[in-house]
Amino acid sequence: MTEEIKHKKTKAAKTGSSTQVQSLSRALLLLECLAASDMGMSLTEVANSLGLAPSTAHRLLNSLRSHDFVDVDDTQGLWSIGVNAFAVGNAYLKKRDVIAQSRPFMKRLVADTGETSNLAILEKDRVVYVGQVESPQTMRMVVSLGSSSPLHASGVGKALLSVVPAKEVMSLIKKTEMEAFTAHTITNAEQFAEELRLIKQQGYSLDDEEQFEGLRCIAANIYNEYGEAVAAISISGPAVRVKRERLDHLSQQVMDAAQEATQAIGGKVPKK
Repeated sequence: MTEEIKHKKTKAAKTGSSTQVQSLSRALLLLECLAASDMGMSLTEVANSLGLAPSTAHRLLNSLRSHDFVDVDDTQGLWSIGVNAFAVGNAYLKKRDVIAQSRPFMKRLVADTGETSNLAILEKDRVVYVGQVESPQTMRMVVSLGSSSPLHASGVGKALLSVVPAKEVMSLIKKTEMEAFTAHTITNAEQFAEELRLIKQQGYSLDDEEQFEGLRCIAANIYNEYGEAVAAISISGPAVRVKRERLDHLSQQVMDAAQEATQAIGGKVPKK
């Protein structure tokens, strides 16, 4: 191989490498840009904010979308952060106060109740699990961190929705189409609204075999310093163990854990 050919190959390799690094840098800047936007951004806004051609911005967005790092509302043409941004950042999120500070109370819930404890956050029209302490029981509820559950048929989902303005709740619920997962799933909007009013009043929610037959879940919210629900803590287990006669006692334990986690992060429970 001549020195000229070697030089051309080396130059091409460097050029290709440089292009890949530039694309990666642009993609990361794009994610930061979307993360800073509360309402989402149009393609034009994304392109202008990064000084890119619309075609380049669109190519990057579609590439990120294919891996669920970004999402797009086709009706409005607005791009926003996708749920996989959480999945990849999970190592960091574990260090965040609400997750780290909640873990001791989740462990205590498992020790006291014998059931799995989960921590979840609201992510658009679903809830995403960000923490879990498993039950030692052979038959137990297990979810993967980063996985999601439907808002209307999960204890954590209903707890988080109970403090969201009614108009926003109905908008979110319409996106779920209130699918019936079991014969116990609430699929009527008016009935669901009444369920949320009850949850807000009593301070905890109950998934009474609404997502899976034979599984019950009790959840309560954790609040930040502004009285906003930032997560929901729960216990989940087979209905044969989470019996109706135990619900009063178990729900109080969950609410106590939520209250202590709220205090641990410097939060406050809003007035009913």
